[in-house]
Amino acid sequence: MTKFLLAVHVLAAIIAIGPVTVAASMFPAAVRQGSAGVHTLHGICRVYAGVGIAVPVFGLVTAQSMHVLGQIWLIVSMALTTVAAGVLMLLVLPGQEVLVAALDDGKEIERRATARLAMYGGMFNLLWATVTVLMIIRPGSTTGA
Repeated sequence: MTKFLLAVHVLAAIIAIGPVTVAASMFPAAVRQGSAGVHTLHGICRVYAGVGIAVPVFGLVTAQSMHVLGQIWLIVSMALTTVAAGVLMLLVLPGQEVLVAALDDGKEIERRATARLAMYGGMFNLLWATVTVLMIIRPGSTTGA
């Protein structure tokens, strides 16, 4: 059962978080170019952010099954996951909504707004990259991996 849970957790991370990281990275440039694709990129971020809740849910169930809930690498990963979710929900998605609305209203977008959003997207991506590395390396793990 543990292998199944781990497989679902990893697949959920790839399927849900991957599209958000790519779309969030592409969004600021698409806004600067006035691309009609900004609505699609924002939609991808919104939808997959919701689907992404499966990642920590299956991660916790998997960790419980593996009896590693108290290990530091997992605790740090959970904290970083929480921060990444906060960055996405409180900074990236609202920032995208503001820029989409401004584009829809025909307003000019300030370069600072897209740069700020690119920074938030970069923070989100860096947090997920760190979590991924921690999940692979598992410092202090007794599994020897």
